[in-house]
Amino acid sequence: MNEWKHLFKLDPAKDISDEQLDKLCESGTDAIIVGGTDHVTLDGVLDLLSRIRRHTVPCILEISTMDALTPGFDYYYIPMVMNSTEKKWMMDIQHQAIKQYKEIMNWDEIFVEGYCILNEQAKAFTKTKCELPNMDDVIAYAYMAEHVFHLPIFYLEYSGTYGDPELVKQVKSQLNDTLLFYGGGIENSLQAAEMKEHADAIIVGNSIYTNFKQALKTVKAVND
Repeated sequence: MNEWKHLFKLDPAKDISDEQLDKLCESGTDAIIVGGTDHVTLDGVLDLLSRIRRHTVPCILEISTMDALTPGFDYYYIPMVMNSTEKKWMMDIQHQAIKQYKEIMNWDEIFVEGYCILNEQAKAFTKTKCELPNMDDVIAYAYMAEHVFHLPIFYLEYSGTYGDPELVKQVKSQLNDTLLFYGGGIENSLQAAEMKEHADAIIVGNSIYTNFKQALKTVKAVND
């Protein structure tokens, strides 16, 4: 995981053809994340899992609801929304999950992400009752992710909007051991390359469904 540069993120509530999914999995991306905010069902997750498993690319379930949790993925990402105003999204739902599943949890496959959601229009921002942080706040969250919580991943999530490369650069300067993931609004190779200059890995999601050909090209952009 430390060497990953590019990941595609598929929403189990959205449709993608077999042909498109095959192209994503064979594109050279380092992994496929399955995750979303609304209408995530076990059936939708299982459908994507079975189709991704035809390929060798690692697949990850980003857990947004306990109802869609299933074995069969290579890795599991557990978000902690650091700029949420409710403790529920930082600790309570994680607490409930561990109470229920701790006997079967394999921590070689599980990674906790410190999430910072930076788009006020995003569904995830509203759902998790986030407060929009300024640059100093975000840098402090990144510092906390590494030095207070010792999280393996800090995830800057702009969710459909292209973010500020300077902020990504500043956040990266705070991190030594925690990996910086960036996701949000990457629609072409130039944006992919720009964000990859600072982030350890970029996540490409929405453009899969809006401009598939350009989304595919983002893989080559971060590997050249």
